[in-house]
Amino acid sequence: MAGTILMVEDDPDTTRLVSLYLTSDGFNVLSAADGAKGLSMAMESRPDLVVLDVMLPRMDGMAVCRALRRESEVPIVMLTARVDEDDRLAGLDLGADDYVTKPFSPRELAARVRAVLRRTQRDVDGAEAGEVSHRSVAVDMKKRTASVGGTQVKLTPTEFRVNAQ
Repeated sequence: MAGTILMVEDDPDTTRLVSLYLTSDGFNVLSAADGAKGLSMAMESRPDLVVLDVMLPRMDGMAVCRALRRESEVPIVMLTARVDEDDRLAGLDLGADDYVTKPFSPRELAARVRAVLRRTQRDVDGAEAGEVSHRSVAVDMKKRTASVGGTQVKLTPTEFRVNAQ
């Protein structure tokens, strides 16, 4: 199941600790210390999952989550000190797949990451795997990419679902 995890967290100690656990699980861990950099890295590196703190400099985690959901279906696990039910519900309503409050067990967070990836991988495996093409249009169902005449076409998750059906 190994893949790439993007950790968007401004506390270097938390980043190091979580990275240690995820790396020992076989994941490649990328990190960003602010929301704007995290969003940029998520769009460029296309990780398998994002662990996203809510309270971040430059761009808060809720705004990052909102922006990611407009462009991607990457699984998101929110990580935050905010324990209020309204905050948790807001994160989940924005599209987060799970919500972990601080203080937390790094082992539990790693287990939640694995669980979210298992669940989302089943969704991908359940879709028609492989590439479908017709004339100059090609759609890769597993990678969730599309191209016309060899040129990559940027589709939002909703556009991909509509066009892939």
